[in-house]
This record gives sequence, structure tokens and C-alpha cells, in this order.
Amino acid sequence: MENLPVEFIGNILSRLGGARDIVIASATCKKWREAYCRSLHTLSFNSNDWSGYHDLTASRIEILITRTIFQTTGLQGLSILMDDVDEFSASTVIAWLMYTRQTLRRLIYNVQTTPNVNILEICGRQKLEMLELSRNSITGVEPNFQRFPCLKSLSLSYVSVSALDLSLLLTACPKVEIVELISPEIAVSDAQVTVELSSPTLKSIYVEAISLDKFILEADNIEFLHLKDCTLELFELIGKGTLKHFKIDEVSVIHLDVGDAADNLEVVEISNFTIIWPKFYQMISKSAKLRTLRLWDVVFDVEDEIVDLETIAVCFPQLSHLSLSYDLRDGVLHYGLQGSSSLENVTVLELGWTVINDLFSDWVEGHLKRCPNVKKLIIHGVVSEAKTHEECQTLADFTSSIVQIMRRYMQVDVQFEFE
Repeated sequence: MENLPVEFIGNILSRLGGARDIVIASATCKKWREAYCRSLHTLSFNSNDWSGYHDLTASRIEILITRTIFQTTGLQGLSILMDDVDEFSASTVIAWLMYTRQTLRRLIYNVQTTPNVNILEICGRQKLEMLELSRNSITGVEPNFQRFPCLKSLSLSYVSVSALDLSLLLTACPKVEIVELISPEIAVSDAQVTVELSSPTLKSIYVEAISLDKFILEADNIEFLHLKDCTLELFELIGKGTLKHFKIDEVSVIHLDVGDAADNLEVVEISNFTIIWPKFYQMISKSAKLRTLRLWDVVFDVEDEIVDLETIAVCFPQLSHLSLSYDLRDGVLHYGLQGSSSLENVTVLELGWTVINDLFSDWVEGHLKRCPNVKKLIIHGVVSEAKTHEECQTLADFTSSIVQIMRRYMQVDVQFEFE
């Protein structure tokens, strides 16, 4: 142990994560204490890591954090997550940030203060590469292109910000590649809630729990787009065909337009979404490179709309992973087995039901016949707690049928996932 370099010990301490564990470990010997003071590069204070935080007053926690931070030099990563703790003094928090900002690369910040601390002003024009900001307010963003010259990842959760400030903030990050917006409180100056974001370097964006009239994103290098639990009248993506992964989950949107950005899609995942299939199909039909297609718990705008395997097989010849949920409504099965074209490259097949009936096992075997090279079949099902005799009999019949199918397709690995 005595022969270990101080820098190596500093890496060990940094991997412990929690500040309390680091302080305890640093008491091992003089050399570990030296490593804590000189070579520690990551420090985390999280109210969920240690129950003792909840037994201390805010001022006492401030003292502990201050002592811990001020004994270090050259911190690169600082995480302060105090969800259930009373408000801290703004001057104390500012002191922490001022002490560390010159070397800081990663900042995860969720601290309530009086008054609000302007993180952008304190940490701007430094070497920060990742910023995760939660439950704070962002105001008065200056139109300065170089405010965050090194920032590559930006995450805003439960943050109050105006549409203009959000747009200016993204513009102030000339190297940003990853953006997360989770339940932001968007302040607007007129009746229509419109957000327009533009970034030539953005590659990945995740948007959750946002309600807007218009959301317009201009990103020439976007590769990953995920919308979850959003309510939008219009979403428009302006890009140059770089989008590879498009995911929608529990989204309500009237007008969805990704334009030419969808030409090179490789993964499309649609769940819990009302879809106008002809329009949506037209949007993704040029994606000849599509390898994964997931249509799960999708509601069709037209009741008798049918998505047939023939269309999928012809338009997406490179498809290797297909996921479809069985939905029989008013006698109409929305995923038909019409046609004869095979999906030769599909190796993973996921099929599921919300309400099972006697036709499901036939539907499963129909897909297996059309996917001759499938190696893994995953069957998802919903089983209610209170089951009638008829429902129990349906499950029993399905079990018998699926066993027979498995015997006919011995080369297929079959898995079941029920909820």
C-alpha cells in the first residue's frame, strides 16, 4: 500500500463517489490524506446517499460541505444533490463554485438557495464540459456565443426558463452534443408557447414532460431524438439526414415533421402514440437502412388502418429487430400478415398483447413464418390480477399453442415477459 502513487490513490478515492465515504477512507493513513487533498478529482454530496443529512440543519450541512471542498485542490467533477434539504445560503454556494470553477469539468447541481444562484454567470467562460442543473431558474442569458466554450453535455430538469433564454443558452454552447430537457417550466411572453432551438453540433436530444404549441429544432448533425410524455401541437426537426435513432413514447402531437432528417434512420421506436400511418410511413419510408422498428401500443387515427408485413419487408430490407404489439379492436387487427415477402434479416422478434384472445398464437406463428432466420422470440403479455374462467381458458389455450410452436421452431430462443 505504501508503494502506491498518490495519483493512483486519488483515483481510488474519486471512484467511491460519496463525499462521506471519501473522507472516511482518506483517514486510512497520511498518504491517503495527502491523496484526498492533492489528487482527488471527483466529489459528490447527495442527500440520498446518507440519511444523516436529514438529521442536520442546513447551516450545519453547509459547514461540512465547505470544509470538505476547501481541503481539495483541482476538482474536476462536483455533484451537489440536496433534494430534501432546507435552502442553503446563496453566498456559501457561490463560494463553493468560485473555489472549484477554474478546474471543474463536470457539475451536477440541485441546490435550493435564497436568493437563486446564477450558475451560468459563475461557471461561464471556464472549462466546464458537462452541466446538469435541476430545480433552479435561468434568467437573463446574454447572447454570448462563447459563454460555455467547452460544454458538450447539458441537462436541465425542472428548471424555470423562458423560451428566449433557452434558445440563447444553446447558442452559447458552440460545442454542445447532448441535451436533456426534463419537465422544464417554459415562460413565454405571448399566448402561444413556442420554443425554437438551433445547434450545428447537437447529436442527441431527450425531451420529457413538456407542453408546447410549437417546438422547432434545427440541428444539422442530430443522430438521436427521444420525445417522452410530451404534449405538442407541432414538432418540426430541420436537419440534413443525419438522424439515426428516433424514439417517441407517450406523446401527443398533431403535426410531426422530421423532413429529410429521417432519410438515414436505423432505429424507430414508437410507443403509446396515436399515429396516422400513411403520413408516418411516408416520413420513414426512405429509411432503407432501418434495422430496428418498434410499434408498441400504437393507436391508429383511422380505425380500420392496417400495417402489413409486406410493406415493412419491402421498404426495410435491412431490418433485423421487429417489435409489434397485438391489438384487435372492433374486429380489426392493425398488423396484418398480407403478402408473401420474407424479412430475411430479422433475427430478433418481439410480439406482445394488451388483451389476449384465441388468435394471438396464430398471429405469432404467422410472423415466425415470415421471419425465417429469427433467433430470438420475446413474447410480452399483460395478465390481469382478477381473471374470469374465460380468461384463464384463453391463457391455457395460448400456453398449449405456444408449446407446439416452440417444438416446430426448435432453433428459436423463446422468452416471456409478463406484467
